[in-house]
Amino acid sequence: MMVTVWKRIFIASMFIVLSAPLFIVAGVSLNAKKVMFFPPMGLSLKWYPEVFEKSAWFEALTNSLIIAGCGGLVAVSIALPTSYFLWRYRVTYAKFLFGLGLVPFSLPPVITALGMLIFWAQWVGYVGRIENIILAHGVFLVTLPMVMISLGLESIDKEHLEAAETMGADRRQTFFTIILPMVIPYMFAGYAFVFVVSMNEYIISFFLGQSATITLPVQILANLRTGYSPVTASVAVMFILLAVVVFSLVARFSDLPKLLGAWSPKE
Repeated sequence: MMVTVWKRIFIASMFIVLSAPLFIVAGVSLNAKKVMFFPPMGLSLKWYPEVFEKSAWFEALTNSLIIAGCGGLVAVSIALPTSYFLWRYRVTYAKFLFGLGLVPFSLPPVITALGMLIFWAQWVGYVGRIENIILAHGVFLVTLPMVMISLGLESIDKEHLEAAETMGADRRQTFFTIILPMVIPYMFAGYAFVFVVSMNEYIISFFLGQSATITLPVQILANLRTGYSPVTASVAVMFILLAVVVFSLVARFSDLPKLLGAWSPKE
């Protein structure tokens, strides 16, 4: 009994410690005056509309949404055929290819960003465009959907595939009628993770944007350099709400326990 009580106290304490900064940021965003104080000096929601009314903030928000949305599509479009190939054919070098896909995500972002900047600037001569950041985020974050889709493929019962082959379905028909419908929730989960991480990614966006394409995290830092405003805190609150909504959708439409590593026993 005492162990259960102390466990609950520990979990509650950890929740308070981890959530305290979120409540502080939310409180700062409600300041009536243009100061970043906590507790807030008066209560007002006037800083939230500024994100949509001021051109600099709205342009940064639009760029971030486009980059995150398209970057997620790029990552999933790379991850799906790669994961399927490694799962279907069980090639001897599958682990090597999978490890190769982990390399960009395992390196410090500044190294990846610098390498991509050199590639676009010296080899292509095409920098400061939104397409650069979209492709960079898609490649850099491809590991997330690759892991998700691989989990989905591993969960497919081989008896379903054998039944399809027995009924005369070729590999193309088997893929589109059995495999793809079963991994779509995992594709959605991978896309959602890429979308949220891309929205919050700063270093690659800063290096490749070259002050021509400003994303929301870059705009936040620029705003902090010029002066402290509750608008920054309101944007942070929006980030938090976005993550809550996206991951709630993942929990609703995907197998969240399995995505977190809880494999159900084979029957």
